Amino acid sequence: MNKLGKSLPPLACLLPFEAAARLGSFSRAAEELHITQAAISRQIRALEEDLGTSLFERRNRAVFLTEAGRRFAYSLGNALGEIAEQANRIRGVAATNEVVLVCQMCEAFHWLMPRLSDFHQRYPEIELRVATLTRPLPDYDSYFDIAMQSSNRETGQHPLLFSASDEVFPVCSPRYLEKTGTPCISLDQLEGHTFLHHQTLPPYQLEWDSWLAEHQHTLPAKARILTFDTYSLMLQAAVAGHGLAMGWRRTSQGMLDNGELVAPFAETVYLPDALSLYGRNGPVKRREAALLEGWLREMLGC
Repeated sequence: MNKLGKSLPPLACLLPFEAAARLGSFSRAAEELHITQAAISRQIRALEEDLGTSLFERRNRAVFLTEAGRRFAYSLGNALGEIAEQANRIRGVAATNEVVLVCQMCEAFHWLMPRLSDFHQRYPEIELRVATLTRPLPDYDSYFDIAMQSSNRETGQHPLLFSASDEVFPVCSPRYLEKTGTPCISLDQLEGHTFLHHQTLPPYQLEWDSWLAEHQHTLPAKARILTFDTYSLMLQAAVAGHGLAMGWRRTSQGMLDNGELVAPFAETVYLPDALSLYGRNGPVKRREAALLEGWLREMLGC
C-alpha cells in the first residue's frame, strides 16, 4: 500500500459520514443510501475510531457535528464534489452550473452569438457551452442539454420542446443590386442572374427550386449556380456580390440591419415550424437546462 493509502480513513465510511453530515440525520442518511440506520452508526463509529476523535455529538435522539466533524465534512464534501465533477466530464455530462446547447453552425454564428451576452448577464453563474451540430441529431454522441436544428432533420428519441417560425426570401449585396439598374428584382426577371446554393443533406426546407415553386416559378433553364457546403459561406459570397442567395430571416437579419445585404424581392415564404428545439432523451431536465429553454423561448418569440 502506498503512503496515501496508509493515510486515508476507511473508504466505506466516507459516504455514510458525508450523507449524515449533510442531512443532519442518521436516519435520513440511511434512507438516501438505502442501508439501515444501524449500518450508518457502525460506519461512522468506525470512522471516529480511525480518526481518534468524535465527529458527532449525540443528544436527545439527535446528532450534531463537532468542530472536528465540521472541518472533516467540509473537506470531504469538496473532495467528493470535485470527483463527481471530473467523473461527469469523463462521461460527457455537464457539470453543475454548466449547460450545453448544440446547434447548427449557421444558427450558432449568425443568430446565437449576438445574443450570448444577454444570457450571461441574466445568468452569470451558469457557463453556457455551445457545440455545433454537423451530423443528424441521432448521430451526435456527445452530451447536450438542448439541441436546435432545422425541423426537417432526424431527431431520434429526443423529445421536442418547441418549434419556432422563420421567413425565407432571397438576399444579395447592395452592390449586386446596383448592377441590375433597378431597386428590386421581379420573379419574371431571373434570366442572367447568378444563384448561390447551399447544398446539404437533408436539404433545407426551402432552396431556390422549392422556394420558386411556392410562387409558381422555376429557375431559368441555363441558370448559373454557385454551390457552397455551408450556409455561412454562401451568405459571405452574397455579401461579396457574387449573386443571389436564399436567406433565412433569423440568420440573415443582422446583415440586413447593417446594410451588408438587401432583400431585392417582394415575395417571401413564411414557415411556422422552421426551427425545432429538443431536450436530451433521459433523466429529468436539469435546472440549468430549464433556464436555457426559457431564455431560448423568449429570444425566439415562442
